[in-house]
Amino acid sequence: MTVGLAYCDSKARIYFDEEREPLADGGIERRVELDELIPAPRGVVPTILPGRRPLTTTGRESRRFALAAMLPAGYTRLLVPAYRKEKDAPALPLFGYTFACVVEDELYVAAMRTDESEDWQPRYFGEGELEALLDRRVASDPHNSVLRQVAKCSREYGCFTAQNVFLERGEAALPVSPKCNARCIGCISEQEPDAGLPSPQERIVYEPVANDLARIGIHHLERVDDGIVSFGQGCEGEPLLRSIEIARSIELMRAAQSNGTINLNTNGSMPSALARCIDAGLQAVRISLNSFRSHAYAAYYRPIGYSLDDVFASIRLASERGLRVSLNLLTHPGVTDDAGEIAAMEALLGDVRVDMIQTRTLNIDPEWYFDAVGRPERPLGMRAALAKIREMHVRVGNFTHTH
Repeated sequence: MTVGLAYCDSKARIYFDEEREPLADGGIERRVELDELIPAPRGVVPTILPGRRPLTTTGRESRRFALAAMLPAGYTRLLVPAYRKEKDAPALPLFGYTFACVVEDELYVAAMRTDESEDWQPRYFGEGELEALLDRRVASDPHNSVLRQVAKCSREYGCFTAQNVFLERGEAALPVSPKCNARCIGCISEQEPDAGLPSPQERIVYEPVANDLARIGIHHLERVDDGIVSFGQGCEGEPLLRSIEIARSIELMRAAQSNGTINLNTNGSMPSALARCIDAGLQAVRISLNSFRSHAYAAYYRPIGYSLDDVFASIRLASERGLRVSLNLLTHPGVTDDAGEIAAMEALLGDVRVDMIQTRTLNIDPEWYFDAVGRPERPLGMRAALAKIREMHVRVGNFTHTH
């Protein structure tokens, strides 16, 4: 089998040229290996990279535009496209750009399957079905502002955890915080005015109260025996800034229901606030980070009033208190798989119990990210990075599991 170029014309129409071999970018521009490729799975979204010309083994393609793919949930990206940007090229929206090519007249992507869950399969609703579902549930609790927020996220952003509130299955969203103590350069809910591109989502603008949060959580756990309710979603800031209200809502939920799992998605910046939530009955935590190295972490998160040491302290605290601890690792080829990054990861995992690392494709313009955190000194490949995690006896996946 040979690897051929998949590309777009100026109208975003997709073409294959099996006579040209494309280059990929894994921190360094190189040829792709066949074992890094899989047939494009169901749910892949091909996308044009405007103002960017694909690179091949024979040079830059001057009349063609680079093609990338956005992966469905459950897959981890291994490489990004290699291209040359033109001077007037626009900023890329905040999506996860995966290398794509053609093999035997079929679209292939540089990715691997890393998890499976029926609750994270794409939903296909009939005409008016989703709206009717949302309207019926909102009408049952019409003054609940959190319910209206997750209805918006279900409808406008297709958020699975928001939709789970209404489908009464799996992990259900409980957004709680309009503010954040980080200024992530790839934040999907609040970009700075000079960022040059819009946020793909609107952040929640109010501070939900414990009773509203608890009513949604109780309703979900009543109907889903092994259900999960999760504070901290893509439509909000940092939930630990509202740890008092979270703790109150956990106490209300646990007074009514003892089943299921109460989870918190957080940047882990405030160990004392996390301890308050644990004391109230928090059972699981998913702590997000892009790197185990201080310079790369700070370059992306741009933290306000905390550091990566505080994040590590929260991981240790949750582990010592017996929570199910997951790390939400924002992965990017050429950063996640750098030899120095892997060594820093091994140092933490060798010192602290972590149950699972959930890989998340970092949604950002690859050049923008490399400009911020730097190119790798010695990229080992994403497959090698994931293998190192498993060697540390830590599960690799993409979703929150109850066992």
